Amino acid sequence: MGNLFCCVQVGQSTVAIKERFGRFEDVLEPGCHCLPWFLGSQLAGHLSLRLQQLDVHCETKTKDNVFVNVVASIQYRALADKASDAFYKLTDTRKQIQAYVFDVIRASVPKLNLDDVFEQKTEIAKAVEEELEKAMSAYGYEIAQTLIVDIEPDVHVKRAMNEINAAARMRVAANEKAEAEKILQIKRAEGEAESKYLSGLGIARQRQAIVDGLRDSVLGFSVNVPGTTAKDVMDMVLVTQYFDTMKEIGAASKSSAVFIPHGPGAVRDVATQIREGLLQAAHQ
Repeated sequence: MGNLFCCVQVGQSTVAIKERFGRFEDVLEPGCHCLPWFLGSQLAGHLSLRLQQLDVHCETKTKDNVFVNVVASIQYRALADKASDAFYKLTDTRKQIQAYVFDVIRASVPKLNLDDVFEQKTEIAKAVEEELEKAMSAYGYEIAQTLIVDIEPDVHVKRAMNEINAAARMRVAANEKAEAEKILQIKRAEGEAESKYLSGLGIARQRQAIVDGLRDSVLGFSVNVPGTTAKDVMDMVLVTQYFDTMKEIGAASKSSAVFIPHGPGAVRDVATQIREGLLQAAHQ
Protein backbone atom coordinates (compact mmCIF):
# COMPACT_ATOMS: atom_id res chain seq x y z
CA MET A 1 0.00 0.00 0.00
CA GLY A 2 2.91 2.37 0.81
CA ASN A 3 4.56 1.68 -2.53
CA LEU A 4 1.25 2.31 -4.29
CA PHE A 5 1.12 5.85 -2.90
CA CYS A 6 4.93 6.29 -3.27
CA CYS A 7 5.44 6.49 0.52
CA VAL A 8 7.90 4.53 2.65
CA GLN A 9 8.39 4.41 6.38
CA VAL A 10 11.82 4.18 8.08
CA GLY A 11 11.95 2.93 11.67
CA GLN A 12 13.75 4.44 14.64
CA SER A 13 17.53 3.81 14.88
CA THR A 14 17.46 2.79 11.24
CA VAL A 15 18.29 4.53 7.96
CA ALA A 16 17.18 3.60 4.45
CA ILE A 17 19.27 3.78 1.30
CA LYS A 18 17.51 5.49 -1.61
CA GLU A 19 18.57 4.80 -5.20
CA ARG A 20 17.46 6.25 -8.51
CA PHE A 21 17.78 4.05 -11.53
CA GLY A 22 20.21 1.85 -9.53
CA ARG A 23 22.45 4.70 -8.42
CA PHE A 24 22.80 5.91 -4.83
CA GLU A 25 20.90 9.13 -4.28
CA ASP A 26 20.24 9.73 -0.55
CA VAL A 27 20.09 8.34 2.99
CA LEU A 28 16.59 8.46 4.44
CA GLU A 29 16.29 9.26 8.15
CA PRO A 30 13.62 7.66 10.42
CA GLY A 31 10.12 8.77 9.46
CA CYS A 32 7.86 8.83 6.37
CA HIS A 33 9.34 9.62 2.96
CA CYS A 34 8.00 10.01 -0.57
CA LEU A 35 9.57 7.61 -3.03
CA PRO A 36 8.17 8.09 -6.57
CA TRP A 37 8.91 4.75 -8.09
CA PHE A 38 7.60 5.83 -11.48
CA LEU A 39 10.51 8.31 -11.63
CA GLY A 40 13.05 5.52 -11.04
CA SER A 41 13.37 5.93 -7.26
CA GLN A 42 13.58 2.81 -5.18
CA LEU A 43 14.60 1.63 -1.74
CA ALA A 44 17.88 -0.34 -1.90
CA GLY A 45 17.73 -1.50 1.73
CA HIS A 46 17.88 -0.58 5.41
CA LEU A 47 20.86 -0.12 7.71
CA SER A 48 20.59 -0.45 11.49
CA LEU A 49 22.34 2.17 13.65
CA ARG A 50 21.94 0.11 16.83
CA LEU A 51 24.96 -1.13 18.75
CA GLN A 52 25.75 -4.69 17.71
CA GLN A 53 27.97 -7.32 19.29
CA LEU A 54 30.10 -9.98 17.69
CA ASP A 55 31.83 -12.75 19.69
CA VAL A 56 34.95 -14.04 17.96
CA HIS A 57 36.55 -17.34 19.00
CA CYS A 58 40.20 -17.45 18.02
CA GLU A 59 42.54 -20.40 18.65
CA THR A 60 46.22 -19.54 18.87
CA LYS A 61 49.47 -20.58 20.56
CA THR A 62 51.41 -18.82 23.31
CA LYS A 63 55.16 -18.31 23.52
CA ASP A 64 55.55 -21.37 25.77
CA ASN A 65 53.72 -23.55 23.19
CA VAL A 66 50.32 -23.75 24.90
CA PHE A 67 47.24 -23.65 22.67
CA VAL A 68 44.52 -21.34 23.95
CA ASN A 69 41.09 -20.33 22.72
CA VAL A 70 40.67 -16.55 23.07
CA VAL A 71 37.13 -15.13 22.99
CA ALA A 72 36.89 -11.45 21.97
CA SER A 73 33.64 -9.52 22.19
CA ILE A 74 33.42 -6.66 19.63
CA GLN A 75 30.74 -3.97 20.06
CA TYR A 76 30.26 -1.87 16.91
CA ARG A 77 27.69 0.23 15.05
CA ALA A 78 27.26 1.96 11.70
CA LEU A 79 27.75 5.75 11.54
CA ALA A 80 24.75 7.73 10.29
CA ASP A 81 26.92 10.22 8.39
CA LYS A 82 28.74 7.36 6.64
CA ALA A 83 25.73 5.15 6.05
CA SER A 84 26.40 4.89 2.31
CA ASP A 85 29.94 3.57 2.94
CA ALA A 86 28.64 1.07 5.48
CA PHE A 87 25.98 -0.15 3.08
CA TYR A 88 27.96 -0.34 -0.17
CA LYS A 89 31.60 -0.97 0.71
CA LEU A 90 31.26 -4.19 2.71
CA THR A 91 29.47 -7.36 1.70
CA ASP A 92 29.79 -9.11 5.10
CA THR A 93 30.68 -6.80 7.98
CA ARG A 94 30.92 -9.55 10.59
CA LYS A 95 33.41 -11.61 8.60
CA GLN A 96 35.52 -8.52 7.97
CA ILE A 97 35.68 -7.73 11.69
CA GLN A 98 36.42 -11.37 12.48
CA ALA A 99 39.37 -11.38 10.08
CA TYR A 100 40.94 -8.32 11.74
CA VAL A 101 40.45 -9.82 15.22
CA PHE A 102 42.15 -13.06 14.14
CA ASP A 103 45.06 -11.12 12.70
CA VAL A 104 45.72 -9.02 15.82
CA ILE A 105 45.24 -11.82 18.37
CA ARG A 106 47.44 -14.27 16.45
CA ALA A 107 50.12 -11.59 16.22
CA SER A 108 50.00 -10.59 19.91
CA VAL A 109 49.44 -13.79 21.90
CA PRO A 110 52.41 -15.79 20.47
CA LYS A 111 54.74 -13.13 21.96
CA LEU A 112 53.52 -13.86 25.51
CA ASN A 113 53.72 -16.78 27.92
CA LEU A 114 50.48 -18.29 29.16
CA ASP A 115 50.53 -16.47 32.51
CA ASP A 116 51.31 -13.17 30.76
CA VAL A 117 48.33 -13.64 28.43
CA PHE A 118 46.00 -13.63 31.46
CA GLU A 119 47.77 -10.64 33.00
CA GLN A 120 47.88 -8.57 29.77
CA LYS A 121 44.33 -9.25 28.66
CA THR A 122 43.52 -5.53 28.68
CA GLU A 123 46.52 -4.70 26.47
CA ILE A 124 45.47 -7.34 23.94
CA ALA A 125 41.92 -5.95 23.83
CA LYS A 126 43.29 -2.43 23.35
CA ALA A 127 45.46 -3.56 20.44
CA VAL A 128 42.48 -5.25 18.77
CA GLU A 129 40.30 -2.17 19.24
CA GLU A 130 42.92 0.20 17.80
CA GLU A 131 43.40 -1.96 14.71
CA LEU A 132 39.67 -2.37 14.16
CA GLU A 133 38.98 1.34 14.66
CA LYS A 134 41.60 2.27 12.10
CA ALA A 135 40.36 -0.28 9.55
CA MET A 136 36.56 -0.12 10.00
CA SER A 137 36.27 3.70 10.08
CA ALA A 138 36.97 3.69 6.34
CA TYR A 139 33.89 1.49 5.87
CA GLY A 140 31.53 3.68 7.91
CA TYR A 141 31.65 1.70 11.17
CA GLU A 142 32.58 2.71 14.69
CA ILE A 143 34.12 0.29 17.21
CA ALA A 144 32.49 1.15 20.53
CA GLN A 145 34.40 -1.33 22.72
CA THR A 146 36.51 -4.46 22.52
CA LEU A 147 36.67 -6.98 25.37
CA ILE A 148 38.64 -10.18 25.88
CA VAL A 149 35.95 -12.08 27.75
CA ASP A 150 37.60 -15.50 28.02
CA ILE A 151 40.97 -17.23 27.68
CA GLU A 152 40.51 -20.99 27.59
CA PRO A 153 43.66 -23.17 27.63
CA ASP A 154 43.66 -26.85 26.78
CA VAL A 155 41.92 -29.11 29.31
CA HIS A 156 45.16 -30.88 30.28
CA VAL A 157 46.93 -27.54 30.74
CA LYS A 158 44.11 -26.30 32.99
CA ARG A 159 44.33 -29.46 35.08
CA ALA A 160 48.11 -29.05 35.40
CA MET A 161 47.73 -25.39 36.41
CA ASN A 162 45.18 -26.33 39.06
CA GLU A 163 47.49 -29.05 40.39
CA ILE A 164 50.39 -26.59 40.59
CA ASN A 165 48.22 -24.12 42.45
CA ALA A 166 46.94 -26.82 44.81
CA ALA A 167 50.50 -28.04 45.49
CA ALA A 168 51.65 -24.51 46.27
CA ARG A 169 48.77 -23.99 48.69
CA MET A 170 49.44 -27.36 50.36
CA ARG A 171 53.10 -26.40 50.77
CA VAL A 172 52.10 -23.13 52.45
CA ALA A 173 49.65 -25.00 54.68
CA ALA A 174 52.35 -27.54 55.63
CA ASN A 175 54.75 -24.74 56.52
CA GLU A 176 52.13 -23.05 58.65
CA LYS A 177 51.28 -26.34 60.36
CA ALA A 178 54.95 -27.08 61.05
CA GLU A 179 55.43 -23.58 62.44
CA ALA A 180 52.43 -24.05 64.72
CA GLU A 181 53.75 -27.42 65.96
CA LYS A 182 57.15 -25.81 66.56
CA ILE A 183 55.56 -23.11 68.68
CA LEU A 184 53.59 -25.74 70.62
CA GLN A 185 56.73 -27.78 71.28
CA ILE A 186 58.63 -24.69 72.40
CA LYS A 187 55.82 -23.69 74.74
CA ARG A 188 55.54 -27.27 76.03
CA ALA A 189 59.31 -27.39 76.68
CA GLU A 190 59.21 -24.02 78.41
CA GLY A 191 56.31 -25.25 80.55
CA GLU A 192 58.14 -28.45 81.46
CA ALA A 193 61.30 -26.50 82.31
CA GLU A 194 59.33 -24.13 84.49
CA SER A 195 57.54 -27.06 86.12
CA LYS A 196 60.83 -28.85 86.85
CA TYR A 197 62.32 -25.64 88.20
CA LEU A 198 59.42 -25.13 90.56
CA SER A 199 59.49 -28.82 91.52
CA GLY A 200 63.20 -28.49 92.32
CA LEU A 201 62.50 -25.46 94.45
CA GLY A 202 59.84 -27.44 96.29
CA ILE A 203 62.15 -30.40 96.87
CA ALA A 204 64.95 -28.11 98.03
CA ARG A 205 62.62 -26.38 100.47
CA GLN A 206 61.32 -29.76 101.66
CA ARG A 207 64.83 -31.03 102.31
CA GLN A 208 65.78 -27.79 103.98
CA ALA A 209 62.77 -28.12 106.25
CA ILE A 210 63.74 -31.73 107.06
CA VAL A 211 67.29 -30.64 107.89
CA ASP A 212 66.03 -27.80 110.05
CA GLY A 213 63.64 -30.17 111.83
CA LEU A 214 66.35 -32.75 112.45
CA ARG A 215 68.69 -30.08 113.80
CA ASP A 216 66.05 -28.78 116.16
CA SER A 217 65.23 -32.34 117.25
CA VAL A 218 68.89 -33.14 117.93
CA LEU A 219 69.45 -29.97 119.89
CA GLY A 220 66.22 -30.41 121.86
CA PHE A 221 66.94 -34.06 122.66
CA SER A 222 70.52 -33.27 123.77
CA VAL A 223 69.26 -30.58 126.12
CA ASN A 224 66.41 -32.61 127.59
CA VAL A 225 68.38 -35.88 127.97
CA PRO A 226 71.76 -35.24 129.64
CA GLY A 227 74.70 -37.38 128.59
CA THR A 228 73.50 -38.01 125.00
CA THR A 229 75.53 -36.90 122.03
CA ALA A 230 74.51 -35.83 118.55
CA LYS A 231 75.65 -39.21 117.22
CA ASP A 232 73.27 -41.04 119.52
CA VAL A 233 70.39 -38.84 118.46
CA MET A 234 71.12 -39.36 114.75
CA ASP A 235 71.27 -43.13 115.19
CA MET A 236 67.88 -43.04 116.87
CA VAL A 237 66.42 -40.88 114.09
CA LEU A 238 67.77 -43.22 111.42
CA VAL A 239 66.25 -46.21 113.23
CA THR A 240 62.90 -44.44 113.38
CA GLN A 241 62.97 -43.55 109.69
CA TYR A 242 64.10 -47.06 108.81
CA PHE A 243 61.10 -48.64 110.52
CA ASP A 244 58.73 -46.04 108.99
CA THR A 245 60.04 -46.98 105.55
CA MET A 246 59.57 -50.68 106.16
CA LYS A 247 56.06 -50.04 107.40
CA GLU A 248 55.11 -48.09 104.22
CA ILE A 249 56.56 -50.81 101.96
CA GLY A 250 54.58 -53.48 103.77
CA ALA A 251 51.33 -51.45 103.70
CA ALA A 252 51.36 -50.91 99.91
CA SER A 253 49.99 -53.87 97.92
CA LYS A 254 51.53 -52.99 94.55
CA SER A 255 54.65 -51.12 95.54
CA SER A 256 58.04 -51.73 93.95
CA ALA A 257 60.41 -52.67 96.78
CA VAL A 258 64.17 -52.64 96.81
CA PHE A 259 65.54 -55.29 99.22
CA ILE A 260 68.34 -54.01 101.38
CA PRO A 261 69.99 -55.62 104.42
CA HIS A 262 67.79 -55.06 107.42
CA GLY A 263 68.02 -55.91 111.03
CA PRO A 264 69.21 -54.24 114.23
CA GLY A 265 72.80 -54.15 112.99
CA ALA A 266 71.87 -52.93 109.53
CA VAL A 267 70.78 -49.56 110.84
CA ARG A 268 74.22 -49.03 112.39
CA ASP A 269 75.87 -49.95 109.08
CA VAL A 270 73.63 -47.51 107.17
CA ALA A 271 74.38 -44.75 109.64
CA THR A 272 78.11 -45.45 109.37
CA GLN A 273 77.96 -45.30 105.58
CA ILE A 274 76.08 -42.00 105.64
CA ARG A 275 78.57 -40.45 108.06
CA GLU A 276 81.56 -41.67 106.06
CA GLY A 277 80.05 -40.28 102.86
CA LEU A 278 79.47 -36.91 104.49
CA LEU A 279 83.02 -36.85 105.90
CA GLN A 280 84.56 -37.73 102.53
CA ALA A 281 82.54 -35.02 100.79
CA ALA A 282 83.56 -32.45 103.38
CA HIS A 283 87.24 -33.52 103.11
CA GLN A 284 87.19 -33.21 99.30
